[in-house]
Amino acid sequence: MTANDALTGLFISFEGIDGSGKSTQAHLLADHLRAQGREVVLTREPGGSPGAEEIRALVLQGDPNRWSAETEILLFTAARRDHLERTIRPALAAGKVVICDRFADSTRMYQGLSRGDLRQTVDTLHDLMIGVEPDLTILIDMNPKKGLSRALSRQTAEERFEGFGEVLQTKMRAGFLALAEEFADRFVVIDGGRSVEDVAVDVVQALG
Repeated sequence: MTANDALTGLFISFEGIDGSGKSTQAHLLADHLRAQGREVVLTREPGGSPGAEEIRALVLQGDPNRWSAETEILLFTAARRDHLERTIRPALAAGKVVICDRFADSTRMYQGLSRGDLRQTVDTLHDLMIGVEPDLTILIDMNPKKGLSRALSRQTAEERFEGFGEVLQTKMRAGFLALAEEFADRFVVIDGGRSVEDVAVDVVQALG
């Protein structure tokens, strides 16, 4: 970050398959930036605002086949719009750093590609209702088998997508890496298969 960054908001997203460690790294980066005197809003998707958190419960809990991919796209877009209006835009306007655990790239993967061929639908809705991309997206890359094992070991109620199994996680990993090439101007790929401390060092370096 440059000296001028302290005067402007900065939007950072973390992406990766389930169990990649992105949530841990998002928290560590937030702590690091706060220690430097930056105001940080640490948030997540789906969620990040009261309305979006209610939608989160709908899409992350229950039977894996509870919703079709098309329905999920609409639900995630609705949650993201509320999150954008009530949390992200106000924070950026106030010059804060917004660190978001998942954003639109996850919808491009889970609903847009990995569960069908709906990428164009995702992008059309995104352009119409969201129209915002992160300044920096940090992709924590992880072996799908190891990531799924980590994710399932958490034993939370929010395991709907983990319930699709390793096949989906493998597709997700390939899709995220392809997305990193497509949006190379904002993506940084970091090997998540190392110690938490080593990954955190690379995350800080990614900010420049």
